[in-house]
Formats: sequence, C-alpha cells, structure tokens
Amino acid sequence: MSILFRYVAREVLMASLLALLALLSLFSFFDFIAELSDAHSATYTPLIASLFVAMNMPGRIYELMPLAVLIGGLFAWNRFSLSSEFSVMRTAGLATSTLVGWMLFLGLLIGSSTLLFGEYVTPVSARAAQQLKIRATSGVVAKDFASGLWAKDGRTFINIRELRPDSSLVGVHLYEFDADFNLKLMRRAERAQWQDGRWMLHQVTQTVINETGTSTAREPDRAWTSAVTPDLLAVLMVVPERMAISALYAYIRHLDENLQDSRRYSIALWVKLAYPMAAPVMLILALVFAYHPPRHGGTGGRLLAGILIGLGFHLSSRLAGQIALLERWPTIAPALVPILVFGLAAFVALWWVERR
Repeated sequence: MSILFRYVAREVLMASLLALLALLSLFSFFDFIAELSDAHSATYTPLIASLFVAMNMPGRIYELMPLAVLIGGLFAWNRFSLSSEFSVMRTAGLATSTLVGWMLFLGLLIGSSTLLFGEYVTPVSARAAQQLKIRATSGVVAKDFASGLWAKDGRTFINIRELRPDSSLVGVHLYEFDADFNLKLMRRAERAQWQDGRWMLHQVTQTVINETGTSTAREPDRAWTSAVTPDLLAVLMVVPERMAISALYAYIRHLDENLQDSRRYSIALWVKLAYPMAAPVMLILALVFAYHPPRHGGTGGRLLAGILIGLGFHLSSRLAGQIALLERWPTIAPALVPILVFGLAAFVALWWVERR
C-alpha cells in the first residue's frame, strides 16, 4: 500500500477509535443509570451494576462500530478538507475511484475485524453478564454446559436440557439435597410449562432416597414451585443479535426441524453476515463531505448531518427487522435493504459532488 493510503487509514482509524470511545462512554452511562433502578438490594449493589455494564461493553462496541466509523471518517476527512490536504491530494491526481477503493478496503477490514470480535467475545461476555445479574438479584446460580443449563435454587440442583421459545422446558432433572448435602430426592420430567406462577411438570418420575433404600413413583403431572422462572431463563439466554453465527445457524436448524418459527433468528443471522458491509458504506458517506470546500463554512452543520445519517442507519436497521417480522418479509431483506439504500445514496451523492 502507498504511503498516502497508510496516512489516510491511520487518521481515519484514530478518529474512529476516539468516536467509539466517546459513544461507548455515553451509552454505558445510560446503561448504568438504567441499572441503578435495580441496584437497591443488598446483593445487587451499584458496584455490581457497574460490573454488569462493563461486561456488556463488547456488545455495545459491536453495535456502535458503524456509527463510530462514520463519525471518525467525518472528522478525518473534514480535517483533510480544512487543512487543504484533500485539495492537494486531488490536485496531485488522486482519483475519486481510488479514494472509494481505499474506503471500501478499509471499511471491509474494520467490519470483518468487528464481526470476529462479535463472534468470539460478545456472546461470552453477554452470557457472563446475565449470569452475574441473575446471581445477584435472585440468588439463583446458573451455568450453561454441553449437558444443558444447570441452576442451583437453595438445596436443589436443576438441569434443563432444552429451553423453548414459548418458555416451555424439555428434559427437566431435579436433584434435592438435605442439610448435610446428601442426595434425598431425584425428579425427572419430560417437559414443563409455566402456569399460574409455577411450573407444571409432565410425565414425572420421582425417586426418593432414605436410610431404608429407594422408592420410585411415576405421575402424569406435578406442580413445582421454584425461583427459576421464565423471566429468569429468558435473561440467561443471549439475545439473537448477540449470538455467534455458528450458534444462530445451529439453533435455526433445530427450530426448523421441530417446525417452530425461526424468523427472528434467521433475520439476526443475515444481519450478522451482512455486517462487514456497513463500515464501507459509512466511510463512503463520510468521503462525500470532504468535497465540500472549506471556504463555504458550515463544518459543524456537516458533522451534525453526518451523525444524524449514522443514527438513521442504526435505527433503520433495527426498524427493518421489526417490520420484517410483522409483515413476513424475506429474512434477508432487513440485512440488505438499509445497506443498499444508504450505499446507493452514498454513491449518488459522491457522483453529484464530483460533477460539481
């Protein structure tokens, strides 16, 4: 790569990093304020709430990166324009197509790196954050293993093999211990449903262990009251937008095989696959503003307009996903439509300023 490209890339990356830090600080502050409403118990303190917010920062970085890239690109190209460096580049024969190629390459590099970050770091940190909050607010200790979800409620250890989107459970195993940590009861249920503030276990097999031996009984249905509620289980599950691509694909296949609705997870998968294209679109949008001569003024207005465009992209992506669920659009549409619309707008704007 040329010296000029390395210089431009360094300035854009540094400005984007500063913008990301500013956005991350702002959104984390709002998250902390929201968590303070729950930090009123002896276990969930403001310190634990701040740790919960910090553990969710990787997810915020993944969400805010396209907006940070746009703001960073705006600041970098605006500085080039104000210092006449952009004019020197253009006078020296640097073509618009070359600049577009640079921005596409740099944007794909940023987008792909962030995608890998979201694939391997975000799901782990998000799950750990949820487990931390559940442990502090409800006293239930939970952990996800290959054998299913394990939770501790008092002296009862709970193993749930599968959580369904309708809040039902499949393969529930309960192991109850006495005060001396001796196993005294084992209960297995084929499935469980939440009814009237408690779980209703179906196809139950119960084994009681005492000094005289063991006894086994079977029941078609049995009520079970526990601190492990559907709300708690929903919190323990990572939202589709922060799941890894491999986990999304596996879960979509599972839902399809069981004839369940997988549209929300399919939309999240396509959005993740299209994610690397967001940063190049944002950088090309930022490049458009460099063609505005500095003598015309309005630097602050241009930066504000660019920030509003970035927020519009961020919100339109979320809105497209919700509309696709309601209107039953193809699941690929929410991923491609915002990128195509803003990308087309960026190239049209670039063609227009180039003609001027």
